[in-house]
Amino acid sequence: MAHFTLRSLTLVGALLLAGCGLPDQIDETLGWNAQKLYAEAKESMADGAWDRAIKMFEKLEARYPYGRYAQQSQLEVAYAYYKSGEQASAVAACDRFIKLHPNHPNVDYAYYLKGLAYFNEDLGMLGTLADQDLSERDPKATRESFATFKELSQRFPESKYTPDAQLRMRYLVNALANHEVHVARYYYKRGAYVAAANRAQAAIKDFPQSPAVEEALFLLVQSYDAMNLPALRKDAERVMRQNFPNSRYFAGNPQPADATTPWWKLW
Repeated sequence: MAHFTLRSLTLVGALLLAGCGLPDQIDETLGWNAQKLYAEAKESMADGAWDRAIKMFEKLEARYPYGRYAQQSQLEVAYAYYKSGEQASAVAACDRFIKLHPNHPNVDYAYYLKGLAYFNEDLGMLGTLADQDLSERDPKATRESFATFKELSQRFPESKYTPDAQLRMRYLVNALANHEVHVARYYYKRGAYVAAANRAQAAIKDFPQSPAVEEALFLLVQSYDAMNLPALRKDAERVMRQNFPNSRYFAGNPQPADATTPWWKLW
């Protein structure tokens, strides 16, 4: 009898759990047309409910794959992914839109949004609060962001997004240069003077107009000095004094200044 009661209770519990899940199986969007789905998705975006907006846009495209609502959903879902912090999905959605609609009137926005997604990739709230800059991170996303903004600027010079893209490109160039100097500084502090000199030279060669060049030259001078290469040291110092006659490094202040202001201070 006790065994029967236990089995009965188990069965009742399972039925109750199954019953609790029934409401989740009901799709409120059944019977909605494309306009209704799009309106609900836009309302969710206005409320900041990005996950719900993404689901609505994806359902819209799945049920109504043709027409202007489907096209617009493909672009809107990319923005929703971007705002929800899913940068990889945002980039993929932008690439898909660009591939499917290369002549769409808003394809310039797709390029811009893709560049933004790479620009903010892996930074997140903690990075912003810590005043982290791009030079301290893997430069892959930085290079991708620069390449995307560059393509936008070249293909759509009259786009309303191009001025901001060009401003971000200038920042990204400085960030890439500062990354090389950051690595050179790391090597120098650890006594890897050849590696430090190589990275400093890379910064000077690839980003000659960047503010980071000043410190790169200084690290080059220091590295040659540490390797007991007086001729090379003299040449590097000559170039540095010629280009930065009032350098803070000559005044005995070797602390590096920030070559790139955090991006949120620029906009």
